[in-house]
Amino acid sequence: MGSLIVANLGKAYKRYPNKWSRIREWATGSPTHDKKWVLRDINFSIQHGEAVGIVGVNGAGKSTLLKIITGTTLPTNGRIQLEGRVAALLELGMGFHPDFTGRQNVSMAGQLLGLRAEELNECMPAIEEFAEIGDYIDRPVRTYSSGMQMRLAFSVATAVRPDVLIVDEALSVGDAYFQHKSFNRIKEFRKQGTTLLIVSHDRGAIQSLCSRAILLENGNIVKDGRPEEVMDFYNALIAEKENSTVQVQRLEDGRAQTTSGTGEAHVAHIFLENENNEPIEYVNVGQLVKLRVAIEINKDLPSLVFGYMIKDRLGQPIFGTNTYHLGKIIADLKRGEKVSLSFSFPANVGVGSYSITTALHVADSHLAANFEWKDLAFVFNVVNVDRITFVGVNWIPPVIELKR
Repeated sequence: MGSLIVANLGKAYKRYPNKWSRIREWATGSPTHDKKWVLRDINFSIQHGEAVGIVGVNGAGKSTLLKIITGTTLPTNGRIQLEGRVAALLELGMGFHPDFTGRQNVSMAGQLLGLRAEELNECMPAIEEFAEIGDYIDRPVRTYSSGMQMRLAFSVATAVRPDVLIVDEALSVGDAYFQHKSFNRIKEFRKQGTTLLIVSHDRGAIQSLCSRAILLENGNIVKDGRPEEVMDFYNALIAEKENSTVQVQRLEDGRAQTTSGTGEAHVAHIFLENENNEPIEYVNVGQLVKLRVAIEINKDLPSLVFGYMIKDRLGQPIFGTNTYHLGKIIADLKRGEKVSLSFSFPANVGVGSYSITTALHVADSHLAANFEWKDLAFVFNVVNVDRITFVGVNWIPPVIELKR
């Protein structure tokens, strides 16, 4: 049974004004330092079998938190209660000795994970097979690429299903094939009851693996909830670096709509139309639809870009584009002006609920200047009225040729 309780956790590092201050403090016993808090008042719990993602910008305190949880760093205050056998993948190759072979490092790392020598001998063929590094298993680790180290580290850590699996950004260094293979193993562990704690900037990984997400900002928890809501809020914080215009509104269906931006322009209306120019909320698979958008200009702007992203019910991106990439220039806008846009496309997606996120900015992305970013700006449903039965998120009807 794997579970985790983090209570009133804090971590501070001492900062001395100069190199002599440390000596003076040691000699006199009087503090000459101040404290830099990287984590403060962190409280959360993870139940057996739960999968939780931790997100935040670089320097938010994510890696420090994981190091404290795994015992490689001591907290300044608070406590950690961790139950079950833990496997952790933090810094790449951490614990590997560069002059020892991969096989020797597997033996040492396995013992640190609590595996007995007999268990390691039994697991070694499976570790070699999963890592797929060939003869390098008997070569010094210093000859490995970063990806090979990651393969071996992950294979050792997951050779026996842990009660708790903790993964930092380490998996991002692997190639696409091994990432896919690793995520499949993690998903299988989840089905079997492993508790998962993962740090990643990859929205897809967080939303596909986790049932909950925690957002860290400046060493504090600023949001804890459904992955889609937390990732929307996180993206808004990235777009609005001052954090002063981010707003969260609870919609009638219970979902949280995140809006941010400086307000120079605003999406006043957005809706879908069918072939007869009638507003619709239900769309047939493959039906030709038109997305209509009305934009109000609140300040003179030399240029403006409108973008939209279609997401599925889990918040995973299905398709996105903007007027910059489409080559449609919107320039020399005056305050009080209105701009109308329409985008026609076939709804070649699977049955389900979808939402549209909108963005008003300059250049190719909202990171340059975010006038408005709105998640769940419009919600619609796709139904299968007259198409052949299929599964998946995309409608890609094949043409079949059969010869005998």
